[in-house]
Amino acid sequence: MSDPQFILAAAALAGLAMLLAAALTGWRDWLRLKHRQLGAEPAASPSASARIELADLRERIRKLEAIAAGVEL
Repeated sequence: MSDPQFILAAAALAGLAMLLAAALTGWRDWLRLKHRQLGAEPAASPSASARIELADLRERIRKLEAIAAGVEL
């Protein structure tokens, strides 16, 4: 006859192995996802002309919002 403690320990070890395998698969998939996300983003910062244009557009939006709110500039 098999010892009940041995069967319980073997089942616990098998369960732990399955849990670790699932965790490792999830970790690898998460790393692959992050790698793809980093590869999709542009590495360079916007140029100076693009930043100036963006600041100009923000200023125009601020003025239009002030006009819509009825505030004198």
